[in-house]
Amino acid sequence: MYYKLNGVTQRLTGAPAAAYNPQGLRPGVPPVSPPITFASPTKLATEGGSQAEYMGANRVPDLQKVFQKSDGLPVHLKRGLMDKMLYRTTMGLTVGGALYCMVALYIAAQPSNK
Repeated sequence: MYYKLNGVTQRLTGAPAAAYNPQGLRPGVPPVSPPITFASPTKLATEGGSQAEYMGANRVPDLQKVFQKSDGLPVHLKRGLMDKMLYRTTMGLTVGGALYCMVALYIAAQPSNK
């Protein structure tokens, strides 16, 4: 037996033999698929050759030379002064934050003087 919600009494009541379809729900009819948005390429392969267009020069080979050089430095410090400043600032903030958490926990653990 199928049930439906009675709008007046706000209770479940028996429904007729057919299943109840609330407004907004439809029986199993498949929806129509929308048209494909990007069905055609924006530029044909025959236009402009096979070379891709970039906004700037390719810096990957230069960066590979810098990062693969065996000079004993870790990767996060290989690009000079700015990397060292960022690393030291991050480490300082991390240590400072850990100390602040310890002090806050110590203060929170002390009983109040009432």
